[in-house]
Amino acid sequence: MHHFEVKRGELHCEGVPLRRIAEAVGTPVYVYSHATLSHHYKVFDGAFAGIPHVICYSMKANSNGSVIRTFANLGGGVDIVSGGELARALAAGAPSSKIVYSGVGKKIWEIEDALRRGILMFNVESREELETIDAVAGRMRKRAPVSLRVNPDVDPKTHPYISTGLKKNKFGIHIDQAIRDYEWAARRRHIEVVGVDCHIGSQLTEISPFVDAAGRIRVLVDRLIRKGMAIRLIDVGGGLGITYNEEIPPHPRQYAEAIVRAFTGLSVTLVLEPGRVLVGNAGVLLTRLLYTKVVPSPKGKGKKHFFIADAAMNDLARPSLYGSYHAIVPVAGTGRGRVTADVVGPICESGDFLAKDRVLPPFASGDLLAVMSAGAYGFSMSSNYNSRPRAAEVMVSGSRFEVVRERESVRDLVRGERTASFLAGRKRKS
Repeated sequence: MHHFEVKRGELHCEGVPLRRIAEAVGTPVYVYSHATLSHHYKVFDGAFAGIPHVICYSMKANSNGSVIRTFANLGGGVDIVSGGELARALAAGAPSSKIVYSGVGKKIWEIEDALRRGILMFNVESREELETIDAVAGRMRKRAPVSLRVNPDVDPKTHPYISTGLKKNKFGIHIDQAIRDYEWAARRRHIEVVGVDCHIGSQLTEISPFVDAAGRIRVLVDRLIRKGMAIRLIDVGGGLGITYNEEIPPHPRQYAEAIVRAFTGLSVTLVLEPGRVLVGNAGVLLTRLLYTKVVPSPKGKGKKHFFIADAAMNDLARPSLYGSYHAIVPVAGTGRGRVTADVVGPICESGDFLAKDRVLPPFASGDLLAVMSAGAYGFSMSSNYNSRPRAAEVMVSGSRFEVVRERESVRDLVRGERTASFLAGRKRKS
């Protein structure tokens, strides 16, 4: 569920008309519902009530500090994949004792910083990374808490770009190799083996891949325990999908029942890394139409409609990158009738679109549109392509809203740049 609904003919976020936000802040702008974020966290957390668990929000989905603070205030931790995310998580109030560090390419300075901060554990993705963490921890005279991210070779039945649990993916250590690497790690003075980690992909809409992966991990955990390793954490990752269009993903309660069943009888704490499922439907991207254009249809019949918006692929990359669907709705009524149109942005790429061949109201220049389900991998994947300043971010709570990230300016685009000394001040000879 989410708190975006039409009231008195206008789309609202909680108690605030989205039109009012656009008028005050400008467009494009991301708008997040605090009530939706809190509700989604509580539902997910409640699904695992009664068993030891810690929720580590996967902040790559949306790294805005106010979003992270919302979950930290509710008792959550964070799943990070870079030193920058560690800094942002700590600045937003996430406790270091509830931070897990994932990702295949941790640099030495990032490992050092995480060890100094006292994070919950590293999710290690290769033997060489394991050796590096051991060496860094030795130099710092610390013990690094680690779990190995095990690749169970399970098909998550999702987009290939967001599949992570197959043998051909770059992530994790194959389950057949894991025992040998665990035995090596257990002999190191500066490594503490604390858990097992598994994450098979994102936007999963079926339970069966989770069940299959959990079953394989359970077999591995039982073997490690028999070998005398004190496994106390099992990180089952994230990946639970949301509804963008017609998907019907499992309820968190169904997901929890399947996961808990797989690990019955173990004295462990489950680590959960939800991302999209917490934030995806808690945010929209507001955009204003700049122009409309009608051209002859390429099929020779009828006409082709283009709605040219001020939001582009640099603001929301998912449609261009994945061919992803986002519902697009008017912020206020636009009358009757429907046309088939592409919603496109100003960027000089034919791949710059928010929707293609979509049946929509007959929008006009100046109309406000809401691109729905944009809270996950929206702003966090945005860029300055075509030298476009990134959008503002706003959070709504009840009848009030606040800017939680200012819109970038053109001056921001050149901050940190400098002209090479051999180019500056040279005059062309006549």
